[in-house]
Amino acid sequence: MTEELQQAVDAGKITTKAAEALNLLSPGSYCQHKSWGFGRIAEWSLLTSQIFIDFPGRKNHPMQAPYAAETLQHIPDGHILARKATAPAAVKAQAAQEPVALVAAILTDFGGKATPDQIAAALFPEIFDPAAFKKWWDATKKKLKADGHFQLPLKKTDPIVLLDAAVAPGSGLIEKFRGARHLKDQVAALDQITKALGDFANEVEELQSLAAQIEDAASKGRKLQSAQAVELLLARDEILARHNALKPGESAPTVADILRGEQNRLPDLFAALPASKQRRALEQFPAAFGDRWPDIALRLGQTAPARLFVEISRLFEKEGRRQDFHSTLARWISERAASTETLIWLCKERGGGYDGIFCPDLLSAVFSALELDQLNEKRTTRLQDLLFEDRELISDLIAGASPDEVRDLMRRLLMTPVFEELSKRSLLARIIKLHPEMQTLLSGDSTERDESITVSWSSLEKRKEEYEDLVTRQIPENLRDINIAKEEGDLRENFGFKAAKEQQRVLQRRRAEGDRDLHLARGTNFENVDTSHVSIGTVVTLRDPSGKEDTYSILGAWDSAPEMGVVSYKAAIGQALLGKKPGESVELPTETGPRSVTIENIAPFTDLDTLREKVHKLAAAVA
Repeated sequence: MTEELQQAVDAGKITTKAAEALNLLSPGSYCQHKSWGFGRIAEWSLLTSQIFIDFPGRKNHPMQAPYAAETLQHIPDGHILARKATAPAAVKAQAAQEPVALVAAILTDFGGKATPDQIAAALFPEIFDPAAFKKWWDATKKKLKADGHFQLPLKKTDPIVLLDAAVAPGSGLIEKFRGARHLKDQVAALDQITKALGDFANEVEELQSLAAQIEDAASKGRKLQSAQAVELLLARDEILARHNALKPGESAPTVADILRGEQNRLPDLFAALPASKQRRALEQFPAAFGDRWPDIALRLGQTAPARLFVEISRLFEKEGRRQDFHSTLARWISERAASTETLIWLCKERGGGYDGIFCPDLLSAVFSALELDQLNEKRTTRLQDLLFEDRELISDLIAGASPDEVRDLMRRLLMTPVFEELSKRSLLARIIKLHPEMQTLLSGDSTERDESITVSWSSLEKRKEEYEDLVTRQIPENLRDINIAKEEGDLRENFGFKAAKEQQRVLQRRRAEGDRDLHLARGTNFENVDTSHVSIGTVVTLRDPSGKEDTYSILGAWDSAPEMGVVSYKAAIGQALLGKKPGESVELPTETGPRSVTIENIAPFTDLDTLREKVHKLAAAVA
C-alpha cells in the first residue's frame, strides 16, 4: 500500500479494504466498470478523495475514491481487455497464427472458463466484427477439440473450461456420458460422441465398453422412457458400425425390440423422438413387425405430423412398396379418413407420382378435413392457410375435372360453414376463372331445366314454414345456448359449449341447404300434364307377370307417401318410370332386387287436396 493511501486510511477518509483495492488502481493502470466498460486510471486526488478515469466517451471522468474502490475491477496489463485496447494488431496476429493459445489466455483471464459469448465480447469490436468472429470461431473450435486442454460444453450457453492436463477428446466425451445421471443427459452426451467418432479410431476397447453401458441404460429405461431408449440404441448402432470388431451384447436390446413392445403407443414414441432420428427408427419397422410392417406404418401415418409422414412415404419407396402406399392414400381420400397433415403434404407434393390422388376428390377431402377440425375446435389453420396462400392449388386440383365435378365442388364450397362469405367468394372466383361457365351457379342465371326442382305447392309451403322456424326460432335459441355455456368457464372442458357449437354447425348446414332448395324450387298444381308418357303429375298403373296391379302417383321432389302410392320423381322408382310409355316394360328397384312390370295406363293426377287429406289422416293415425 502506498504512503499516500496509508495516510488516507489513517485520516479516516477511506477504509483499509478500499485502500487495498485502490492500490491496484494506480494511475496508468486499467479497470473495468459494469456500466461504462473498459477504462484507464488517469490520476488520483486523494486530497479531495477523487479518482479520474478515461472511459470511452468519458474522458477524465471523476469518481469518489470509496465508490471507485467498490465498483472498479482492476485489469492487469496482460489481460485480453488491456491487450486489445493497447495492442490490437498483436492480438489480431495471435488470433490468426495461434488461435488456441489466444483462447487459453482469454479463459485464464476469466478465471479458467468462459462461454462463447463472453469470448466474443472480449474480442469485439477491435479484433473481430460478428461475422468475422463466427467464421474464426467455427475453425478454432475444431482446433480446441483436437488440442485436448479444453472441455467443450454440450450447450452453447455453458462455459468452455481450460483443463490443467490434456485429455483425449474421445475419453472426455465418454466421461460425460458416464457421469450423466439421466437418460436425457446420456442421449445428449452420445450425440456428441457420434459426431466425434473419428477421435476413437484407436480406442476399440473403450468403445466396446461404452456400447455395453449404452445397452444397460437402454434396458433399464425402455419401459418408462422408450423414446430415449430408442435414441440410445440408435447411437449404439452407429458406434458399432465404426469398427468391424465392435459387436452388440448377446442379450442386448435392439430398436426393433422396443418398437415391437411399444406397438400400441407408437404415435407417442415417435412424437418424443427428435425429427432427425425418426427416419432411422422407421427403418427398423420391417425387422420389428415382419410382413405386418406396412399396416402398422400406415396406422402411424394417419396421425403423423407432416415430417414423419414424409419419412413413412420414403420407407415404402425404399422397401419397394410404393403402390401399397399409393392405394392406401387413395382409399383415405375416398373415405375422408386422411388427416390434415396428410392432406397438407399431398397438396404440397403436387403430383410427385401421386397424380391419381391429386384430383378434384382431394379438394373435397380438404373441405371435409377443415369441417372436422372446426368441429373438434382445433386451433391449427395450416390447411386453410395453404388453401388461400397457394393461389394455384385449387386450379391445379380441378384442372382435369368434369363440369359435374366442378359444379359439385362449388356447391360443397357454398354449403360449408368453415369459411366466411368473403373467403368463399375468393375461392369460388378461382374456380370460375378456370371454368367461366360456372358463373351462372352464383348469379342464378342457370337454366331452369338443369337446376330447378319441381315441387307441389303444399310441400313448398311446408318447407317454407320449416325454414322460417329454423331461422327465427332454432338458430337464435342455439345462439343463446352458446352464450350461456360460455359463461360456465373453461371452454376446453365445457361439454355443453361443445354440444351447442356442434348443433350450430348442423343448423348452419340446414340453413344453407334450405336456402339452396327454396331458391331452386318451382311450385306446381300438376295441371295440363302430358300423359303420352310418364311425367311429373301423372298416375301410372303397372302390372307384373303374375297379374298384380300397382298404381303410383309421380309427384314433386318433396312429395313422398309410399303407403298412399305417392312417389317423388327424384326417387329411384320415379326415375325408372319417367319417360316410359304405355305397353313398355320397366325394371323397378325393390329391396329384394329388380321387379319387372309393364305400364298399363297413364292418367293425369287431379286430386291433390283429397290425397293431402288422406296423408294427414294416416300421419295422425300413426302418431
